[in-house]
Amino acid sequence: MTHARTTLRLPADAAGEAQAARILREGGLVAFPTETVYGLGADATNSRAVAGIYEAKGRPRFNPLIAHVASIEQARREGVFSPLAEKLAQKFWPGPLTLVVPLAETASVCDLARAGLPSIGLRMPAPKIARDLIAAAGRPIAAPSANRSGHVSPANADHVLADLDARIDAVLDGGACAVGVESTIVALLDDRPRLLRPGGVARAEIEAVLGSALAGADPSDSQPLAPGLLASHYAPGASVRLNARALEPGETGLDFAGQLSGALDLSPSGDLEEAAANLFSALRRLDAAGATRIAVAPIPAQGLGEAINDRLARAAAPRP
Repeated sequence: MTHARTTLRLPADAAGEAQAARILREGGLVAFPTETVYGLGADATNSRAVAGIYEAKGRPRFNPLIAHVASIEQARREGVFSPLAEKLAQKFWPGPLTLVVPLAETASVCDLARAGLPSIGLRMPAPKIARDLIAAAGRPIAAPSANRSGHVSPANADHVLADLDARIDAVLDGGACAVGVESTIVALLDDRPRLLRPGGVARAEIEAVLGSALAGADPSDSQPLAPGLLASHYAPGASVRLNARALEPGETGLDFAGQLSGALDLSPSGDLEEAAANLFSALRRLDAAGATRIAVAPIPAQGLGEAINDRLARAAAPRP
């Protein structure tokens, strides 16, 4: 359940930006204006803060989130930029274009923000207020649209508060957004750039820079590379059994609230936000330990438990 809090409405001045940046560094949630829509920001390097985004939005699935950066230099620390990616970034950044690129070895964005993927979606927003906020926070900011999941995306601070008042820490009020539709998303993970989502930059503009046509999203992808694409996310190498009350021979346990003796526990205290924050790293830890069969304790389906169970159901699904 989302923690009730007082949502501050901060002015778009130096003092407001400084307070918003401090809230982000401390693990809080701040809605802020971009040229597309208001984003619900959290420190992208802090899995507990990112879990708070999902909780506030009531988001039913752990889709990968776009990491917003203040400069191309900051983006290069998070992702590997091919010559084509560099070309698009130089032409359209700052602006409403998200580039999905391979994860860099120097990346700091957490597993939960990336939904466990070896790639990352990066964007440099156009408004100076947004870039100043990210720079002041000193880290990439994960930010889906600042609305309840399934609701209309917010184009001003009033829209944000109508959906998220008392669910987030602050909204930085920078007035109305200029574009009003989400960013275009292009994947540059091989030698054929792909359009994953149309948005604020037209396909024809991108193709003119590339000198070739964009391919579409690959329907055979087993993982969504960006928000809004439905498919399974990171799955462990082991088989997964859900709602286990006890371990069977040969199984490794993934526990919640101390139900399975001696198992790795997502949250010994039964905190769903903590469990969400630990989910992907726990699956990777069990993979690295060589687990071949994972038994998962029952996890309540309310609040973030719905997203956790959705993710685990995908991990447990039969594979090709």
